Amino acid sequence: MTHAAPDNGSDALFGLDALGAPGAARPDRDTGSAAGTFRRGVTARRLLPVRQIYAEPAAAASPRGRQILDRFPQARVIEVASHWGIPGLHGNEGNVERWVRVKGETLVLGEKKTLTTRPNGRSADWIAPGPSNGCAMACAYCYVPRRKGYANPITVFTNIDRIIAHLGRHIARQGRKPEPNQCDDTAWVYDIGENGDCSVDALICDNTADLVRAFRHWPTAKASFATKFVNPDLLAYDPRGRTRIRFSVMPAEDSRLLDLRTSPVADRVAAAGDFLEAGYEVHFNLSPVVLRPGWQAAWAELLRQLDDVLPEAVKRQAAAEVIMLTHNEDLHEVNLGWHPQGEELLWQPGLQQAKRSQNGALNVRYRNGVKAQAVDTLRGLVAAHAPWLRIRYAF
Repeated sequence: MTHAAPDNGSDALFGLDALGAPGAARPDRDTGSAAGTFRRGVTARRLLPVRQIYAEPAAAASPRGRQILDRFPQARVIEVASHWGIPGLHGNEGNVERWVRVKGETLVLGEKKTLTTRPNGRSADWIAPGPSNGCAMACAYCYVPRRKGYANPITVFTNIDRIIAHLGRHIARQGRKPEPNQCDDTAWVYDIGENGDCSVDALICDNTADLVRAFRHWPTAKASFATKFVNPDLLAYDPRGRTRIRFSVMPAEDSRLLDLRTSPVADRVAAAGDFLEAGYEVHFNLSPVVLRPGWQAAWAELLRQLDDVLPEAVKRQAAAEVIMLTHNEDLHEVNLGWHPQGEELLWQPGLQQAKRSQNGALNVRYRNGVKAQAVDTLRGLVAAHAPWLRIRYAF
């Protein structure tokens, strides 16, 4: 049953008063944000030394906007008409030289004007309207900056109450899931972090906490998001099995070159048991798989690490997505301006072909035969070194 049209505000499953007003104080075990010890610590300050905040007036005046401005009281606030196309930020080629600094020192506050939930069928049944766009981390292969123009800081959408209300209505319209699929056996799965990282967003405000709290009230649905950042504050959100966290992993030597500003892969793996114990469903993204000399041995080593380190309880419920690298010529040109070493792995014209993405962008991916052989090889490595790891899908 497809409902991809913009939301019109009808058919609420329950009122927002059942969730509590976003930004309101709640017990620590409820959201983790009343204490929020990690987001006030050294790691968070190093990742997000925010100096300027571009803000739409309505976003800045909202409860969530005020929470964020209070979170960064030293930041200069610059009023903008729209969170898109900000002069001096978006479309400024000179920002390539400050790529990482912009990510950490700049925030954008806006309101998500069009609320649309799109069908997916791969990672999730549905792609939800996300609470953010952009990221403070600097993964060299990230697709989000391709559309933003030489800068990709976090844009936080402050109208989280409308996003949650939209999701409630959408979930109500679906009813119960009629049959199992590769996304989940019983629940409709909603990806809430398509264009950002919800673990990093939780360093800024309570948007992630509010979404996790909302989904635990919806027995027919489950939230899902991928992350490369270990944020212990999320352990206090009490998801009650209604949120799936997907730790993205790749060989450590690849991650050190390509996953800039992220948590080390070993830390992501080590956190899995804690997150399962805290009430999350824990899956993994083997992503992206980058083909380079020795990649098979590197992935075999990582899979052996998973087998050695993960508790049996994690293994019993774990599943994985295998995602082969997709790149983009425009992003390649941007990366050459700030991180050319990464492009030595990512840009391989002899192995790649053009690909038109679902959103119309012209990307490059591994040639069909190369990709098929690599997927088969990785499936064989999983079977040999981590046979308990069910692969939900590979593309």
